[in-house]
Amino acid sequence: MRIPGPEEIRALHRKHAPTAEAFELVHTHCEIVWSVAERLISASRLDVDAELVRAGCLLHDIGVYRLYGDDGRLDHENYVRHGLLGHELLAREGFPEPLCRFCSHHTGVGLTRHDIETRRLPLPPDDYLAVTAEERLVMYADKFHTKSRPSVFLTPDEYAAHVRRFGEEKVTAFETLRTEFGDPDLDRPVPYGGASARP
Repeated sequence: MRIPGPEEIRALHRKHAPTAEAFELVHTHCEIVWSVAERLISASRLDVDAELVRAGCLLHDIGVYRLYGDDGRLDHENYVRHGLLGHELLAREGFPEPLCRFCSHHTGVGLTRHDIETRRLPLPPDDYLAVTAEERLVMYADKFHTKSRPSVFLTPDEYAAHVRRFGEEKVTAFETLRTEFGDPDLDRPVPYGGASARP
């Protein structure tokens, strides 16, 4: 499988971003998620395909662009659909399924058919769970940085507290990822603009 490099992915973001501001928000977040994942790989000497993880991090949120309206506003009500929209976008661009899955299988700590049906989420009922180590790492690294304005970093304990509102099983799922990959070093500056230091 051919894995696209950072410049190719950056060009894809530019192609689909509806505005320069949207590009800056989403692409910068994706770069930061890769920075977090890269630190985890290095610190724990993880046995993963780092090139695939990099591509997954840089692509995982590309579907967010499809949630911007003509007025330039983000459709927050349907935000949970961004992963599936990204999967569809990449598939139309000719990307293979393993790369498309980084989009549709990174939301929260995984969405199940039960989650979708009981919470009446606007998604086709199915399980959208990270399966491979690379998918799990992208999903995990994504939990530590927000796309809010201003963007912030979350500590593992802060994310665990955040995800608790969706049920204790989600906290357990997050703690399983934490055990697998370790805690990221968020005290060093991240080499990308646009993100504030974590509290």
